[in-house]
Amino acid sequence: MSQTGALRVITGIIGGCLLAYAALTAGVYFAQASLIYPAPHRTDDRPAGYQQITVQTADGLRLQALYRSPQAGRRVVVFFHGNGDGWAGAAEANRLLAEAGYGVVLAEYRGYGANPGKPGEAGFYTDGRAVLAWLGAQGIGLERTVLVGNSIGSGIAVQLASELRPAGLILISAFTSLPDVVALKLPWFPARWLVRDRYDNRGKLSQVNVPVLLLHGAADRLIPAAQARALQAANPRARLVVVPGFGHELAYQHAAQQLELDWLDKL
Repeated sequence: MSQTGALRVITGIIGGCLLAYAALTAGVYFAQASLIYPAPHRTDDRPAGYQQITVQTADGLRLQALYRSPQAGRRVVVFFHGNGDGWAGAAEANRLLAEAGYGVVLAEYRGYGANPGKPGEAGFYTDGRAVLAWLGAQGIGLERTVLVGNSIGSGIAVQLASELRPAGLILISAFTSLPDVVALKLPWFPARWLVRDRYDNRGKLSQVNVPVLLLHGAADRLIPAAQARALQAANPRARLVVVPGFGHELAYQHAAQQLELDWLDKL
């Protein structure tokens, strides 16, 4: 083969690879909403001790959530669950807190469960504000409210804590930002430029002026504990506990819930 012919072959291979990369990148870009938000449409049975409530969002959606009232003198925990979860898992993640008499709201998002709407960062923040507004209408103010965010729910909890002043903030298996997570899982994808929803927890946490507890599994392979350490560096007043032996399922473990309970009892 002549030098010119060889050059054409190499150029064709490179061009084909670039086209394949562009096609794959475009596919991920346009499918990112469904990849980020699996949005289970199942409706779990209502866990014992909870009542179903309806919250009204500022953009006109009526969303279902669950509420368990507190015992006298106890605060109310507002729990924002992770992707792929629902009421059953969220109730299990708050089992010890509920048994100790804390009130619990199991928030649910637009497009999840039986709720209308399309999942997304801005919409999820609106959903969280609607839950807090509902609590306020019941006479439960921010000074009696603790926000808890697990995994992607951490983004909602951090946003609300940066806007408002709850009694405290607990983040479990939290990430620094969504593009950071995508970049870890898809290193070939230019996540920092193309991921639309950001959930910039690291940037916002420095603006949070309430007590913060960070819990992370040392064996978390989805969101490494290094991201929790980066969050703690962004808010040095936060308490960080890296729990050995657990991964991304940390929120459902007795060890994590006991740490939450001990911290809440001293808040």
